[in-house]
Amino acid sequence: MKTFTFPVGYHNLHKIKIIDYQLNRWHSFGYVPLADMQAAAAQIKRLDDWKGVMVGQADKALAEGRLMSGTFLTRAAEFFTHPSDPDKDRLYDKFIDLFYNKLFVDEPIERYQVPYGAPDGAPGGGVYLPALRLPPQSGRRRGTIVMHGGFDSFIEELFSWGCHFANLDYEVILFEGPGQGAALKKHGLPIAHEWEKPAKAILDFFELDDVTWLGVSMGGWFCFRAAAYEPRIKRVIASSIAYDYMRIPPKFVADFARWLMKYPGLMNKMSAWKMKMMPQEKWGIDNLMYISHTDTPLAASQAILQFNEQNLKSWLVQQDVLILTGEEDHFIPLKMHHIQVEALTQAKSVTGRIFTRAEQGHNHCQVGNMGLALAVMTEWLAEKEAAGSEKVFV
Repeated sequence: MKTFTFPVGYHNLHKIKIIDYQLNRWHSFGYVPLADMQAAAAQIKRLDDWKGVMVGQADKALAEGRLMSGTFLTRAAEFFTHPSDPDKDRLYDKFIDLFYNKLFVDEPIERYQVPYGAPDGAPGGGVYLPALRLPPQSGRRRGTIVMHGGFDSFIEELFSWGCHFANLDYEVILFEGPGQGAALKKHGLPIAHEWEKPAKAILDFFELDDVTWLGVSMGGWFCFRAAAYEPRIKRVIASSIAYDYMRIPPKFVADFARWLMKYPGLMNKMSAWKMKMMPQEKWGIDNLMYISHTDTPLAASQAILQFNEQNLKSWLVQQDVLILTGEEDHFIPLKMHHIQVEALTQAKSVTGRIFTRAEQGHNHCQVGNMGLALAVMTEWLAEKEAAGSEKVFV
């Protein structure tokens, strides 16, 4: 199984935070050299520049025979491409082709289509969840880790994480649920908060009954929802958690948003103004409508409101839990870490790890020091394997 090197350091590459973060992400995950990200940053003035610059960088890397960079720069190009742009699907298809048929064609990746039923949840319908299995390096299985991302992720972008654990002799299964990757693009499944449903499909299909469940970004919310209903999940690792998306902003902002939702016309007009004045907001709202299969900002907002503390059901989680949080996460404020820890009242054990700027893990999902984050996960797993844990909160 391929070995990745995770560079240490979060770099100030762009004045617009969401652009800066994405430039750092592909480097931090071990896929793209910093020089490529710096070259792209120098050419990007606003969000509209992103696709053209990244496509140019990908083409340059591929022409130079740098297949890893070219592949993930193609994924990067797709990320900020507007859902209405036909290039979005073309870039996705190109990325998938490069990933499986060229870059990692010799890796022992097993691909599966897990039956899931129709988009409306009815049985049958020929709808599937994409999944990958990475076998343990030595062939002797130490345990099974099931991994998934969050809001708009692809399983392929977590490949370096999966390889880390497969090289430590874990069986690793990565999958895409509703709203993610090919589950959205090829099978028409919009994002949904009832993550126990895809969890059951994956656990049933692979006949698993004792797994570690790893959720990344919004996947941190998903994994607690799944664990609340699935006793086959024995350990939970949440990399960045939100708990309740309406508790992320200050209370007065959340209260205003709730009031605004009572007046659909006004909310949609205000959203349109905000999207016109702030390109990054336009991308965020358009992307939310895209993954939720809604056609107005109000409908998309109502979809995200389902990701709340009542639907999360933290009080039903009885597993060993590890929560990883960046001290200066620009998506999810630090307060959410403490709220989530306190809400896990029935968990077998809860370990919270907050990463600091000094460690370069202070950003969302520890972009800036992925190696440290993976080391913390690995050490925690070893502790849980070595001895049964008591009910202790760290």
